[in-house]
Amino acid sequence: MGTVRGIQQSALMEKLFSYGTLQQENVQMETFGRQLEGSPDALPGYVLAEVEIRDPEVIRKSGKVFHPILKQTGDPADRVEGTLFAITIEELRQADAYEVDAYERKRETFQSGTQAWVYVERA
Repeated sequence: MGTVRGIQQSALMEKLFSYGTLQQENVQMETFGRQLEGSPDALPGYVLAEVEIRDPEVIRKSGKVFHPILKQTGDPADRVEGTLFAITIEELRQADAYEVDAYERKRETFQSGTQAWVYVERA
């Protein structure tokens, strides 16, 4: 087991895929209190769209009214690139609190074969 910026890595770590504002350092600092470390990956079967954010706190953190959102197409030729981050279970809860109701968290398999959580358009 190693550490991630002072956080002990263990079996309790989760993987979270970000393709939007959670990749911004300022959003990471305000949401998790640290800058996340990650690696590039891609999610097949999805395309990027936009959603208008109305939550003033989320707009303040991100600096954006329109955020990207993933729409499932089922077409393996479609894919969205982003970053896989290792986070704690508590940080996953903090990410849940940051995301607005237009999103739902889903476990998917990525191009690398890694399984991770990702926020997609609510069904």
